[in-house]
Amino acid sequence: LIWIVKRSATGFKHNLIQDEDCFQSFCNKIFAGWDFCITSENAAKLKKKTLLYELKTDLEDEKIKQKIAERTHKEKCRLYFIRLILNLFVIGVLAACFYCIYLATIFSQKAQMSDQKVNFIVDLIFEYLPSIVITFANFITPVLFSFIINFEDYSPAFEIRFTLMRCVFMRLTSIVVLLFSVWSRITKCKDDPCICGYNHDLYPCWETHVGQEMYKLTIFDFIVIISVTIFVEFPRKLLLRYSNSALAKWMSQQEFSIPQNVLEIVYGQTICWIGTFYCPLLPAICTLKYFFIFYIKKVSLIKNCRPATRPFRASSSNFFFLGVLLIGLSLACVPVIASIAQINCSRACGPFVNYETSWDVVPDTVSQLPKGVEQLLWALSSEAFAVSFFVITCLAMFYVIALAGAHKRVINELRHQLEMEGRDRRFLIQKLCQAQKRSGVRSPQSKFQPRRSSSRSSPSYHTSFATNFNDAVFLAHVAPSSSTQV
Repeated sequence: LIWIVKRSATGFKHNLIQDEDCFQSFCNKIFAGWDFCITSENAAKLKKKTLLYELKTDLEDEKIKQKIAERTHKEKCRLYFIRLILNLFVIGVLAACFYCIYLATIFSQKAQMSDQKVNFIVDLIFEYLPSIVITFANFITPVLFSFIINFEDYSPAFEIRFTLMRCVFMRLTSIVVLLFSVWSRITKCKDDPCICGYNHDLYPCWETHVGQEMYKLTIFDFIVIISVTIFVEFPRKLLLRYSNSALAKWMSQQEFSIPQNVLEIVYGQTICWIGTFYCPLLPAICTLKYFFIFYIKKVSLIKNCRPATRPFRASSSNFFFLGVLLIGLSLACVPVIASIAQINCSRACGPFVNYETSWDVVPDTVSQLPKGVEQLLWALSSEAFAVSFFVITCLAMFYVIALAGAHKRVINELRHQLEMEGRDRRFLIQKLCQAQKRSGVRSPQSKFQPRRSSSRSSPSYHTSFATNFNDAVFLAHVAPSSSTQV
């Protein structure tokens, strides 16, 4: 939790700086973007491509902003109506997926608890039915969302994030629906309330059953990733390379989508966090799983995929990915903490069979510690310490907010000062140009003997010329490089 919050805060500061200084992005990249410590030719080429890619992304963003600013009221109304219809359709798709996951979970639980066995294949499908439905929904919905988002006319950066938000909601909420379905079966008995605190007849070891569901999701997710790489992406590459059929001309090469691959990692990590308490070997399984997935994805990226057609700013999305990971951690903590504190422990298995709930082992263990340590721990868990800590945290938060506001005001004043200095420099350069033009038009003799005219012989003309000449001299002393360029 501390590591994710720290990394998220760093990414948030980078995003804040980028959003505040967007008008300087082109100047910073062109005049100060090169790293003069680079000595390798390959590193120089990579840096050049990076700068070119960032400039391309900035230009694309500016183009989208200009297009948005030029929309008429009629176009805006039509676009908002299309977005409303498409969002209602997305909500309907999500609701249908969640309902299918709920039905699949209930059907799978009943099939596993029944004594009638068909055959090995059918029983295996019934056992893995929730994982199959969840994986199928996670595989189909991102493709559907990516197709729908093309008609909503968002900016490229927001389009990626909004699609990811929908996919995140789909993946994480599918886990919530699965846990809710299992929870409703575990805590529901024929004779309410349950005598043991849970359905002992159907789930004598309910912790093991929850761990099995998380294990099934992990294994099935690994199988799907390998299957898609071997049986979809690799044949698609061969078809495009060696075939001249109409299907090959219609298809395009596979794009490597960074957001979707990161989302798959977050999804698998959330499953691992939920199942760690119930299946202690699951982190080791996930470590091996992602070790193999990394090299599989690497080979697929090099051999089967091409870069994305739309520019993607990975640096600005780092905070978004860490925020999604933080949401996954929070989501994983809620059911685990609720089951530890609320649901009674299994009476048939597990390390907590002698306790009412899993949390009861904590005060029992604390009571066996030395007296001083026990009093310290009880004091830290008391209401007085909690209230004091909350008050101190609020005061520190208010101080940080006030400090941030003061820093923001100072930054705005400094920016205003820079703008004023820029205007002053432009004004001085204009004066210098006017003085040079006026002095260049007159002949050398006329510099000492000016013509007698009603306009130029007046004191106001001499005063204006003296002011312009003094400004030019001052500019030559203050900014010699600028006067030389002029």
